[in-house]
Amino acid sequence: MDEKALFKISYGLYLLSARSGEKDNACIINALAQVTNQPNRIVAAVNKTSLTHDLILETGLFTASILSGDAPFSLFERFGFQSGRDLDKFAGFSHTAREENGLVYLTQFANAYLTGRTVSTMDLGTHTLFFADFIAGQLLSNVPSLTYEDYFQRVKPAPAPKASGRTGWRCRVCGYIYEGETLPPDFVCPWCKHGTADFERIEL
Repeated sequence: MDEKALFKISYGLYLLSARSGEKDNACIINALAQVTNQPNRIVAAVNKTSLTHDLILETGLFTASILSGDAPFSLFERFGFQSGRDLDKFAGFSHTAREENGLVYLTQFANAYLTGRTVSTMDLGTHTLFFADFIAGQLLSNVPSLTYEDYFQRVKPAPAPKASGRTGWRCRVCGYIYEGETLPPDFVCPWCKHGTADFERIEL
């Protein structure tokens, strides 16, 4: 267990993976933190609609690959902010390894990985907080972590040129675009399940 991996936790983005039987799954999350250092305990917030969420509830184990600044947008297109239930997103993807606990982590586009064993949970409505003891981890590179600012300024493609007279709404969390003059007050993003408070008005 390399405790230096803990220092890579930042205001960034993480690929969270879990495994049950022969089934692997993963999704990208934006909330991971160290909460205590005696013992070393971490916490992850995971959307309840994600299969990764269900696998962590079942097994109590998860691994977070801490994305580095060289992570390409294609990584987000592959894994997304929710893990699909009928699609193996690791299939054909070579930049991974399996650690002793059986969980997959990234070997490229990540500067560290951390594995946690859940000790308690907290229900937050749309998400669950998983509090976990840090049981494994390794520093993989010295490339700085990917921040949200990096993601929006450098990684995520620029929006298409504006067309006259059309407006819409963009989710600030995952980039989903709702086309329409008015956003319904009870609208929920179909990708990341965030509500209208996380949408901004844009011109299309």
